[in-house]
Parts: sequence; C-alpha cells; structure tokens
Amino acid sequence: MLTHEENQLLCRVEGDAPMGQLMRRHWVPALLSEQLVESDGAPVRVRLFGEDLVAFRDTDGRIGVLGEYCPHRKASLFFGRNEECGLRCLYHGWKFDVDGKVLEMVSEPAESGFAEKVQHKAYPTHEAGGFIWVYMGPKDEMPEFEPPPWAPTPEAKVSIVKIDLPCNWAQIMEGQIDSAHSSSLHSSDMKPARVTTAGATDTHWTRPSTDKNPRIQVQLTNYGFRYAALRRPITNAQTHDYVRLTVYVAPFTALIPPNSSYNVASVIVPKDDVSSYFHFIAWGNDDCIDQESWRKFCVAQVGIDLDKNYKPVLRTRANNYLQDRQWMKLGNFTGVPGIPNQDIMMWESMGPIADRTSERLGASDIAIVQFRRVMIDAARKYAAGGPPIGLIEPHIPQAKLRSYQGIVPKGEDWRRLGASNEEIALIEGMEQDETEAEMAAAAHS
Repeated sequence: MLTHEENQLLCRVEGDAPMGQLMRRHWVPALLSEQLVESDGAPVRVRLFGEDLVAFRDTDGRIGVLGEYCPHRKASLFFGRNEECGLRCLYHGWKFDVDGKVLEMVSEPAESGFAEKVQHKAYPTHEAGGFIWVYMGPKDEMPEFEPPPWAPTPEAKVSIVKIDLPCNWAQIMEGQIDSAHSSSLHSSDMKPARVTTAGATDTHWTRPSTDKNPRIQVQLTNYGFRYAALRRPITNAQTHDYVRLTVYVAPFTALIPPNSSYNVASVIVPKDDVSSYFHFIAWGNDDCIDQESWRKFCVAQVGIDLDKNYKPVLRTRANNYLQDRQWMKLGNFTGVPGIPNQDIMMWESMGPIADRTSERLGASDIAIVQFRRVMIDAARKYAAGGPPIGLIEPHIPQAKLRSYQGIVPKGEDWRRLGASNEEIALIEGMEQDETEAEMAAAAHS
C-alpha cells in the first residue's frame, strides 16, 4: 500500500505537480492523426495535464496545438475559422498560425504594432506512429523526437483503439502491466489452448497455459522496467516455462506480450488528475490487423461503442456496462464483451483516483509495486532537480524496445529474451553496478 502523500505524488499531474512536470519533458502522444485528417478542417479540443488546448491542421498541412482560449478576451478558439494558414477567433477576428504568431488583428489599428507584441501559447508538434505529438516543456530542454516502440519504421502498420476515460492515469497503467489479472478477468477472451505460442483469431486470443498464478520477476532499467510472468505451459511443464514479458517505458507506454499475428502496446496519457486517454495498439507488418477490425475485436468502434470524441456511449458505469449475468451463467467470465471494456469496468470501479492506502497486495502484485516505486522515485528525483526518467543516459532508442512471449527451457535467462544488443548491454551494466554496490556494502559491514 501507499501513503496518502505517495498516492498524490503518483497520480497528480496538473499545474506544478512533479509527475505532470516530468511528463511534460517528454514528447506527448496528444491525439490521433485521424482526428486531424483535413487541411483547414474543424479544430479539435485536447486536454493534457489539466490544460485546455485546441489542435488544427492548416492549409499547408502543418499542425498547430495552441492554448484553447484566445489571449484577447479568452473566447474558445475551438469555434474559430481554420483558413489560409491560420486559426481565426470568431469574437474579434484575431488570427494565429501554428506557432502562435498573430497573423491578423483586424479589430486593432494596423499602425499600433499591437500584433507584434502578442504571442499565443503554442507547442511544438510531430506526427508519427498514428499520433500527433506535442512537447510541453521548456524549449531549451526539448529532446529530439524519436520513433515510438510501436512504429520503429515509417512502414509499420499501426491500428489504434482510443477511449476517453474518467479515471486517473496510474490505475490504467497498473492494469496494463498486471499480467496476473489476464488469467481471470480476460479468461473468456484469452483462452488456454494446446498451441506452441500465443495466437489470435477474429474473436479471441489463445495462450499455451492454464496457470493463473504466475511467478513475477522484475528487471529495473533506466527507462522503467521489464518483467516476466512465468507460468506452467500446458505441455512440457516439467522442463519448460511459459514466459510473458512486459516492458514499461516511462512514463506513457506499456509493451504487452505479442501474439503470432501482431504486437501489442498501450499508451496512457493524462488529461488531468481524474481523466485519461487510453490507447490500445496493435502493430506489425503489412498483414497486421487493420484499424476497424481491431476496434471491432476490442468492441470499441467509433459510432457504435464510442462517440466521435472516443467516449463510451454503449457501455458505461451508469448502465453497469450492460453486464449480462445470463451470459455469465452460460460460461462467460465477466458478462462484458471486449478486453478493454472488461478492464474499464475494473478501473472506473476504483473511483477517479484509486485509494491505495488500504490495499492488500500479494506476490502477484510485484510488478505493480515496482511501477509505483519507480515512478514515485522518479517524481521525487525530478522535483529535486534530477533528469526525467526515460531521458537518462545511456539512452536506448524506444524503437529498439520489445516485449516477448514464448515457451522456453526452465532456467533460461528471461532478461535476454526479446532484448536488443543495446538493452542487453544496459542490463549487464546495471547488474555490474549492483554487484559492485553489494561488494562495497559487504566490505563496509
């Protein structure tokens, strides 16, 4: 369990909160590219870390992310005209380009020079991997943009489910790095089978294990951590382990064990203290599942399950997610279709910010405990003037990070499974540091 102070440090992201300020030092996946397809199209509201923004694609295809409220009289630019390479406020006609520069100020005398004295809030943007990214920290600290793990090359095929949820980012992320829950909560969608590796069909996933009590082992890294959930496989259980290896890439990303058809990732971005954007991503090569099929598989289709702003409309807390108790009696574990919907039911039931002060954690929660320790420690170190987690040297490009799943001989070092040469070198370096620290402590004692 956490103290109240620790829970606040982990969860709060608005204003000067250390966690939010740390996150602002990273490139933030702010909205989907599909939300801004049309040049001179309708602007889109975005809320990040408690800050209201508006995004638009201008006449030349450039993307702007500006403060939502016009600096003149604070009217919303969401209602503005997107025209001729700028966003024009309807109230008095002030017009801003993607960099927040005033292009026109029709309500003021041209000779006043007032337009040159006004600079509206604007954040740098980049488009990659199905997302429009923004950098919201100090310009002189802006890191170079690098491809995300789910789009290591521009040719990678990416399919994304997006859902706008009324709960804090940390309880969603904890769900993404909790391997133990999948054997229960998702047992009707992740079905045990006599297969040699995890697979995917149009209706469910398969996995080669019936074991609901995984042994959790964690390897800390300077970007977050990797951890293995070791289960008994259905075949060769005496000599082999079934390994599902999850990678947490602080602060937004969890790389979930793949299947034979595609890789899987989750990206959690805080809107504010009590709401978040949840993204569930399938990615791979040309034969990867397409976007609409992925959303149908997840029971999260826009216009059916979600509204145009990606908020659930069919299954909500108000209608108990349309949980079907008769379906449960007939064998479905949750009575709710779709892996994300089953998770959402759990996350939202915890409240806007989960109370972690009275939890009773067990052995299967080791990765959850490590997540909390890593991020609370990262927030404290950042608040004390240290570098943000994920931007610490030696730096491994995110595009080289991978999760893993497979059946391996007992005793095989899972820490090397799926790891790039750069990551293995980092792991070995950290192990050497740990050994030297232990030797020094022993000598001192």
